[in-house]
Amino acid sequence: MPQHSLPLAQIAQLLDVPEDSLRALIAARGSDQGDTTLVGLTVAEAARRLGIGRTKLYEYVSSGAIDSVKIGSLRRIPAEAVNDFLACRLSATDFGAAA
Repeated sequence: MPQHSLPLAQIAQLLDVPEDSLRALIAARGSDQGDTTLVGLTVAEAARRLGIGRTKLYEYVSSGAIDSVKIGSLRRIPAEAVNDFLACRLSATDFGAAA
């Protein structure tokens, strides 16, 4: 049985679901975080990595805040552009340092 850092029994109790059902849901979901080897991400994949919505990411793409390329009719975000975007945003704000 895999170890979890979260107290699943307590979480199940708070959610008012059987612990077995919660464990089954976690097992069924697996650890699918997407293909981390992809070089060109879809807008949805890049948005998921950034933790924002697709619409907001399209705004950043349209404004040129995050790089993207067209491949045929497809729009792709280079994986390194996601990191560059975050680094740029981090340096542009005073919230980069922890208090």
